[in-house]
Amino acid sequence: MSLIAELKRRNVFRVSVAYLALGWIVTQVTSTVAPMLHLPPWIGPVVLWIGVIGFPFVVMFSWIYELTPEGLKRESEIDPAGSITHHTARRLDYVVIALLVAAIGLFAFREFRPVADAPVTIVARTTSAAAPAAADVDRSVAVLPFVDMSAGKDQEFFADGISEELLNLLAKVPQLRVIARTSSFSFKGKDVDIAEIARKLNVANVLEGSVRKSGDTLRITAQLIRASDSSHVWSQTYDRKMTDVFAVQDEIAAAVVEQLKVTLLGSRPKARGTDPKAYSLFLQARELSRQFNAAGLEQAIALYKQALAIDPTYAPAWSGLAYVYFGQMDLGLLPIDQGLRLGREALNKAIEHDPTFAPAYGNLGMFEGFVERDYDAAARHLEQGLALDPANLEVIGVASGFARRLGRMDQAIALGEYVVSRDPVNMDAYDGLALAYRYSGRLDDSIAAYRKVLSLAPDSGFERTALGNVLLQKGDAEAALAEYQKEPIESFRLSGLTAAYHALGRKAESDAALAELNRKFPNIKPFTMAAVRALRGEIDLAFEMLDAAARQQDLDLGSVTVYPAFAVMYEDPRWLPLLHRLGTAPDQLAAIKFDVRVPQH
Repeated sequence: MSLIAELKRRNVFRVSVAYLALGWIVTQVTSTVAPMLHLPPWIGPVVLWIGVIGFPFVVMFSWIYELTPEGLKRESEIDPAGSITHHTARRLDYVVIALLVAAIGLFAFREFRPVADAPVTIVARTTSAAAPAAADVDRSVAVLPFVDMSAGKDQEFFADGISEELLNLLAKVPQLRVIARTSSFSFKGKDVDIAEIARKLNVANVLEGSVRKSGDTLRITAQLIRASDSSHVWSQTYDRKMTDVFAVQDEIAAAVVEQLKVTLLGSRPKARGTDPKAYSLFLQARELSRQFNAAGLEQAIALYKQALAIDPTYAPAWSGLAYVYFGQMDLGLLPIDQGLRLGREALNKAIEHDPTFAPAYGNLGMFEGFVERDYDAAARHLEQGLALDPANLEVIGVASGFARRLGRMDQAIALGEYVVSRDPVNMDAYDGLALAYRYSGRLDDSIAAYRKVLSLAPDSGFERTALGNVLLQKGDAEAALAEYQKEPIESFRLSGLTAAYHALGRKAESDAALAELNRKFPNIKPFTMAAVRALRGEIDLAFEMLDAAARQQDLDLGSVTVYPAFAVMYEDPRWLPLLHRLGTAPDQLAAIKFDVRVPQH
């Protein structure tokens, strides 16, 4: 008898097929159930390896023994006539068929069942760029902050940094919709399950993981989870040296792209490398700078300088240093002229060492457009940044704000809605979009956006005033007054009350609020006072305040052309000459070439 015939007679083939079908079912059930039971990510691989190791033993067992009506018997005990073997084979056929039907049914259920798309949380009317099509939803992903598993629990900044770098890498893939850091990291430290996070961020997939760092040794674990059923699409553990940290980031990003079935149209994005020690210092400095207080910014400067002493060509560290200088200037910790000089120098160094580093161009565009009011230079920098990295949300956010200042509201709204669609719980993104809606006359949309901001940050300063301003512009002074009264920052509250009382014809209360504002805050921004005076109809005083704002280089002055409070001054013969002196007259702004469009993905 040939070997094949003997294998058939002993039912080895039938048992093998049954074992493989059963093993596939077990691994699929494990991948589905493990996340629900919060089991560790190594459970799946362990189950798979147990199955692989068990296969040769099952084959050997089926060769030596056979299942008969009387129970298990060795081959030597079976009737040579083969009648029992035929009866057993029929029973095994039924088992194999049942397992195959179960496996096919499970496969069909997981691959072809209908899955409802998560709702899109975009304010009011949106463009096609703001709400991704259903066909794109499976290629959406949020990168959650990786967990610090180091023994000393002192590497949180490093774990966060790895997560952010992965996010930035994936965001460079045009076919992927990747949620921005602000929104993805908003769930850090909160007991929220994957399905809820995915629903709030409107994504189909979530990438999470952990980092264990000990000296020069790294263990990075990453897992891609399908939000619809919390199943593990892919997971991998990397044991490497610090020198391989950038290669690991590339590998994880490549695996995610492959699992989400993305066909790359160009080369795969690569992590920007540097010396591992400089990289660690950079990540720590970036985390400290985000505290945005005097101590954190000072420590960040020291760490950035240490990183640059090791690698003076590392553009992200130069750009981060510029951010700190601008932050110190904004908090009054550094004279304006010194902060501007140091910040510009750092950004120029970043571009000098890496002309392809898009965020540096975005920051230069913000510097030129919002501080220096050199709109031609700002437009060039922003166009260059987005040419290098078309989906960079930081640069797109600056571009949206710049378009507002140019009075190009359709462009500002389209860019702002794109940012909100990829950063759906970022109050700053909604705040910028609300302004664009307001300046374009879409007041209901602006109100909805500001209410979204307040739902995300109920105690945030100025947002009640911003909402009150829109309500006042809409003609609902009573509703505006109610919002101003809830404003937590007193100077904004008093300025709002001054305007609301005036609109309601309550002159004495308006005068009293204005007197208290002047008494308590004698150094309030002249631009703010110009708006208050304009809303009270005191046009001469409003012009005086705008002249003072120009002398003091008030950074808000760039929005004077589109700021609704000054609409009462448009027919005054002094208005256009003032705008020409500031470089913000309509004809001057119309001459600025600024060709930036919403990314088509």
